[in-house]
Amino acid sequence: MPDIYRALGDSTRRRILSMLKQGNKTQKEIVEAFDISQPAIKKHLNILLEENLISESLKGKYRIYSINFNSLQFAIHEMLLFTRELLDDQLVSLKNYVEKGEFQDEHD
Repeated sequence: MPDIYRALGDSTRRRILSMLKQGNKTQKEIVEAFDISQPAIKKHLNILLEENLISESLKGKYRIYSINFNSLQFAIHEMLLFTRELLDDQLVSLKNYVEKGEFQDEHD
């Protein structure tokens, strides 16, 4: 399962994904869109590749990157389930707290 938090936890990687949603891009096109070095961009691309959120293909001497929409959709679905579980636990705790009456009304 992709680590969506690792992949999307950095603004550069989010910008790369935003670029790729417009269509496939070469590594050169991606590098030119940023004010950081080619090796730094390559590290970000490698993280996105490791998490299977993008794909890389070779066309001649060019590396072409594209979004892996199926993997991205699955990762986001898993993230939403995880978040829902966290919120459900919090709501159960709040419900139990309120039902026990363990709170003070500020107007008393």
